[in-house]
Amino acid sequence: MLSVAVVGSGPSGVYTAQALLQQSLVPDVRVHVLDRLPTPYGLVRYGVAPDHEKIKSLQNSLRAVLEDERVTFVGNVGVGGADGVSPARLAELYHAVVYCVGASADRALAVPGENLPGSYSATRFVSWYSAHPDIGADPFARDALGARSAVVIGVGNVAVDVARILARGAGELRRTDVPSGALRALEESRVREVHIVGRRGPSQARFTTKELRELGALPGARVVVDPVELALDPAYAAPDGLPGALPPPAVVRRNLEVLRGWSAGIGAGAAGAVPGGVGVGGEPGPAADARRRIRLRFFLRPVELLERGGRVAGVRFARTAPDGTGGVRDTGRYEDIEAQLVLRAVGYRGVELPGLPFDPVHGTVPHAAGRVLRGGVPSPGEYVAGWIKRGPTGVIGSNRSCAKETVASLLADASALTRRTAAADPLAVLREWGLRPVEWTGWLSIERAEAELGRSLGRGPVKIPDWAGLLAAARDENR
Repeated sequence: MLSVAVVGSGPSGVYTAQALLQQSLVPDVRVHVLDRLPTPYGLVRYGVAPDHEKIKSLQNSLRAVLEDERVTFVGNVGVGGADGVSPARLAELYHAVVYCVGASADRALAVPGENLPGSYSATRFVSWYSAHPDIGADPFARDALGARSAVVIGVGNVAVDVARILARGAGELRRTDVPSGALRALEESRVREVHIVGRRGPSQARFTTKELRELGALPGARVVVDPVELALDPAYAAPDGLPGALPPPAVVRRNLEVLRGWSAGIGAGAAGAVPGGVGVGGEPGPAADARRRIRLRFFLRPVELLERGGRVAGVRFARTAPDGTGGVRDTGRYEDIEAQLVLRAVGYRGVELPGLPFDPVHGTVPHAAGRVLRGGVPSPGEYVAGWIKRGPTGVIGSNRSCAKETVASLLADASALTRRTAAADPLAVLREWGLRPVEWTGWLSIERAEAELGRSLGRGPVKIPDWAGLLAAARDENR
């Protein structure tokens, strides 16, 4: 029998387990999927926006893998941390270990004032409204209550997600699993202006067209786009391609079409009209007063977060312009945008896992086709998949091919791996080491507790937002 531990129960980890189950080279394989949290699904549970039910339904396919009789979910077991299991000790229990720990750190702006109160990573904001137990109660309540204007720095899907949550009416979020504390804060939010700002042009933005269009469909919100800024982008000015250049990809073309419509006052708000009385799809509409505005800004590079009264009061941007090589240059001009809440969404980085080699430049574990390299040589029985392997790139589905490559390497090594000693009952050993694993029955108990919490509030299932509550629910298997 081939005994494998997969560290991480998000998409990359579950797809790794699935690839092991679907192969035929080693007929008898057992997989333990370990996670630091007592809950499975990783970023699908704690990173996908609550109003994106279709994407969150991916949990159903991940669930099918974790419920396979050859797979055991082992939650509440950290690896590499002070209170967890070291990679060296974990290697004693299994023939092979595949690390699928993602890229959990956000990239910093590295500008003065970044650490002022009111300035946060978008990752932290997402974790708050997604009830990640590491965040705790309501760290954003004061900002959500008091901020009039918010600036989201970045033009990817995460930036669009957090802007949409800030601009969406809390009443619409009641049907989601947003935790009660976050929902109360969003209900009382005074944010009326949300600026999404990128240092380059719209053709280089990383959001998908579907995410972008959702902004224009928010009831009570209006999207504002400056046509002057759009015109600075060479691809926008020549959508069929500049001389000597390839036409922009299809997604860029679609994004530019949406932005072009908004800049012309077409379809820029579902509940209100843009100036001139133009409503959705260019049809005449009432000169409505939208409760919130979302302003998409381009060619602005943050250089400083401004302070007033010990808190963020705004962001100073340097105006940029295309440099002719795909990058941007500073123009020597600056613009200040008022904001009492600043969220940076400029990317993720992998975090070093103590006991594993780490490349600090790329934020990944050195590997060859998924085999962990120690001193440039493959380390027997150690593998990586997902963002910690390739960096924070691609969409959820990209993890399938990534996992398959790693599993192919593992299977090629299987004959040597199975000659190693593995524990007959790894969970029993983990308990001897003082850990308290949460197995699948414990997760099912958490699910029941969240359903009961939702019913008590007149809602669907509502997430439990704290460690104590999750662990108490997991232990109450008679619920």
